[in-house]
Amino acid sequence: MKRVLITIILVLAFFYTGLMACTDIAVGKLATVDGSVISAQSVDGSYDSRLLIQPAADHEPGSMTPVWEWIIYADRRPLVQLGEIPQVEHTYQWIQTSYPFSNEKGLLIGETTIYGARATANGPDAIMTIEQLEAFALQRCTTAREAIELMGALAVEYGYRESCARGEGLTIADGNEVWFFEVYGVGPLWKPGDGPGAIWAAQRVPDDHMTVIGNASIIGEIDLTTNRPPNVDEDHFLICDNYLQSAIDLGLWTEGQEGPFVWKKVIGAIGNWNPRVWRVFSKYQPSGNWEYGSDTSAYPFSFKPDTQVSVYDIIELYRDVMADTPADQLANEAWNYVTNPGTDREQTRKSDLATPQPGSSIRNLIGLPSTQRLIAVQSTSCFFINQTREWMPDTIGNVSWFGLGNGHKAVVVPIYCGITRVPESWKNVNRGISKINRDEAFWAFYTVDRLSQQRYGDMMPRIDAVRIPLQQKMYDMQEAIEATALALYETDPALANEFLTNYTNSLMIEVERAYWDLADQLILRLP
Repeated sequence: MKRVLITIILVLAFFYTGLMACTDIAVGKLATVDGSVISAQSVDGSYDSRLLIQPAADHEPGSMTPVWEWIIYADRRPLVQLGEIPQVEHTYQWIQTSYPFSNEKGLLIGETTIYGARATANGPDAIMTIEQLEAFALQRCTTAREAIELMGALAVEYGYRESCARGEGLTIADGNEVWFFEVYGVGPLWKPGDGPGAIWAAQRVPDDHMTVIGNASIIGEIDLTTNRPPNVDEDHFLICDNYLQSAIDLGLWTEGQEGPFVWKKVIGAIGNWNPRVWRVFSKYQPSGNWEYGSDTSAYPFSFKPDTQVSVYDIIELYRDVMADTPADQLANEAWNYVTNPGTDREQTRKSDLATPQPGSSIRNLIGLPSTQRLIAVQSTSCFFINQTREWMPDTIGNVSWFGLGNGHKAVVVPIYCGITRVPESWKNVNRGISKINRDEAFWAFYTVDRLSQQRYGDMMPRIDAVRIPLQQKMYDMQEAIEATALALYETDPALANEFLTNYTNSLMIEVERAYWDLADQLILRLP
């Protein structure tokens, strides 16, 4: 009976999780051109993309704080309290979205869902979702290690609860280092008091390396005598005490089993091909000769890029649609048609309908093969590229380049971690309405994306004519803006922060207005 119950729960979990997906990038400080540490995420799916500044606060000793469910959908459904835990005396200012990503101390986080082993799916008594863990870490921690240890401890004590899928991964950065953290449940029948309620591990990305996570585990072999990967020192790896026993209890490993304990195979249940992983490896380390369609499950945890990368390189990576690769949908000849056949004016042309991001309807109509999962997808709610620099004050050195909607067509704005407000239009998103809301920034980017999908060949150059100058201006201004902020900081840190707040807000308003104007122009281009 117990086995039947577990099977039913797992089947229901399969249908619940759907096809949600996010892509994470992490880059160590010696792999970047300026010494930045980078943690980045695309929030792919219909999630809460509001930007909410949660202020720092002091709390009464001995007080409790609630544990919430549905943080990722808080723009459209009420939060549900699952429990409570002891509050700390002081919490830091942090920025909340569906997946919170920064705090005033320069702790920066990106998330990616991992479809781990079915047996790890947790049941209703676990209460710590990944987004709630992120929120607690940003409220309470200043370094990546502190965040990992806190989230791991909370998940073990209170049980990891899936909100999207069985496992989750986080890229966690501070000014000095970046880690990748994975967490899973311990089965659908777990209850408080049964023992550890989660399995977790975290590995540091070497300073001269970068990595990519495309909804799949990347932690490799664990030496069962040292409890860490071979050739990785103890300072670069953290793991829960119960990982092996929990794997045995779940039937994922047999006590005394021969052969390597490969985390991403045993716990993560990784597949053999991930086009996003291949794309990043092949783009930034072409010397590795990474073959398209190869077994990406055999790829290493991270790699050293052939040349150092900039934060702007990573921003552009989130626009990637596999151009000039075997997965390039725009290059498919099915988009071509012949004009004036049989005459001296006969010509083969590519349809304006041709797009690198075709939906299933158009693919079926013209016979396109099923597209590979891209980094830039239409389902993106928001995306951010976190940049942290330890040699600057926290409020200046730590910035999240934040964009709304499809990364292929959007603009990102620099959101410095200490800013105290954002425009009202960026704090509100209501997707449950039957018309476009011009008082909400999300709709400007969403409208441009959906309109351009109707005539990509005609409209994309018009988008780029707006997007590229706006984006380049921000890149070009960053050094001067930060120099001004540093000068102000020397005499008045609060004034420096207000300067950056005003700067960020002005950019947000500027790009929002530009995209509404662009949307109006594109409407006139419809057939």
